[in-house]
Amino acid sequence: MTATFDPTADTARLRSGYGVKWGALPAGTLGAWVADMDFPVAPVIRRRLHEVTDFGYPHFPGGDPVLAAFEERMAARHGWTPEPGRARLFTDLIQILQVMIETATAPGDGIAVHVPNYPPFLASIARAGRRIVPLTVGEELPDLRGCTMLVLVNPHNPTGRVLTRAELSALAAAAEEHDLTVLADEIHADLVYAGHRHVPFASLSPDAAARTVTATSATKAFNIAGLRCAVAHIGPPAIRAALERFPLDWFGEPGILGRVATVAAWREADDWLDGLLTTLTANRDRVSAWAATLPWDTGYRAPEGTYLAWLDCAGGPFGADPATFLEEHARVRLGRGLDFASHTASFVRINFATAPEMLAEILGRIR
Repeated sequence: MTATFDPTADTARLRSGYGVKWGALPAGTLGAWVADMDFPVAPVIRRRLHEVTDFGYPHFPGGDPVLAAFEERMAARHGWTPEPGRARLFTDLIQILQVMIETATAPGDGIAVHVPNYPPFLASIARAGRRIVPLTVGEELPDLRGCTMLVLVNPHNPTGRVLTRAELSALAAAAEEHDLTVLADEIHADLVYAGHRHVPFASLSPDAAARTVTATSATKAFNIAGLRCAVAHIGPPAIRAALERFPLDWFGEPGILGRVATVAAWREADDWLDGLLTTLTANRDRVSAWAATLPWDTGYRAPEGTYLAWLDCAGGPFGADPATFLEEHARVRLGRGLDFASHTASFVRINFATAPEMLAEILGRIR
């Protein structure tokens, strides 16, 4: 483990801050729900933030450094060279999804998405008046006629699956056949475990690149979600042209601190990330060993990416809403399965991005 990564979780620090994961909990309840990590931010990120002395309007004479850092990272770490000049900044991935829904689809259109899925994405699609067309990871695709968009979350939240090149290629072929715009949420790309590899969807083929909006951010892998900075690389020319027609600053933009933290993360904090992945790997192994001892079939599969464990509690003693039961009786707040899909009410999502001793306490309380 590198010296810069601190694997501790100071609950007093966490509860006294502004984060909802711990701040929204009653005393004595442990948080394993919201997808934030409990670890301190990389020292280099904090140092770069402390060096900022000017909080005026952003000015970058040599071009926005976030976009340059994004292009460098995709090429160096993920083997994809984004087309220059096609990326733009947003505040977060939910904003990117909402903008792309309004730009590339119409009310009543179908949007194909793997379920279970990140709850705000499902809510955004439904509130925009579009139809959710559910997909299941690893299973045959349904009839996609009437769809205009595919929302692909890879690595997948909540299951932790990292789709293989073959699986992604099948989706790319379907997108080409039905002329779908693809919104590829790849925010967990840096959180992939040994033996697996993240493949950017836009890297699959020229056609995939031309129809894909790749959405990503440093916020998940480097635990800086509150700083609000995300990148969308926009392949489809029609979407780029549509965005150019909007009034100036219609969507807002990240502030200076979000930009500074993102550049520091992508360019200077990989040693911290290496230490993080060492701790997460050990925590994942602990969850796997623990799940194997439970006296019912959880359907658990060790995540290939992310720091999220997805378990079925239908055979357990927790009733129809296991997350609520466990919060009341074990004083552990987990992700509710019903929030991720209507058919996964018996599931819970455990966030294991915490100190090893904290994880042991969380799993012990559930046990």
